[in-house]
Amino acid sequence: MEIVQKEKEKMVLPGELIGTSEEFIPKKGTFEERGNIYATGTGYVKTNSKERSISVEPVTSTPPALAVGDIVIGQVTDLKESVALVEIAGIKGRGERAIVNSEGAAIHVSNVKDAYVKDLSYEFAPFDIVKGRVLDLRNMRLSTVNKELGVMKAYCGNCRTVLKRENDKLKCPNCKRTETRKMSSDYGTGII
Repeated sequence: MEIVQKEKEKMVLPGELIGTSEEFIPKKGTFEERGNIYATGTGYVKTNSKERSISVEPVTSTPPALAVGDIVIGQVTDLKESVALVEIAGIKGRGERAIVNSEGAAIHVSNVKDAYVKDLSYEFAPFDIVKGRVLDLRNMRLSTVNKELGVMKAYCGNCRTVLKRENDKLKCPNCKRTETRKMSSDYGTGII
């Protein structure tokens, strides 16, 4: 059984000295520098006498950071010949907080779907809301290959009305224009 105790409910701030490496092994929420152990965030100091460790239990949540494999929601901002540019708005399952390492992302034509893509403008359009999987953080590449990934909401290229799904096509209820997209299986449901 692990014996963990709060050190008299001692609240610390980032950078505050909480112990030495002679006394404790630094754990979660701490860092060691020149034999001293400091808090990395705001929280309560916790010590474990059995393993002689010290940690800081955070009292504030940290903003989510993107990781490879995360499902993200974003808006197509521009289309190039072989790339759709996307501004990431959120990470699935990580709440409403702003993303720490968010920047513009790209969906390359080879990562759109399992079939050949002749023209990227048949798959995406500016202002489309897309759901994609993070493939690479360094180059911020996304993929929409799986059936649950792709366009979640699209707008008519003619009158800017939200397009309604009709089988494998999208139809404008206003001007009756028909368009194609690489649709998510969740298109129009609002379910991320």
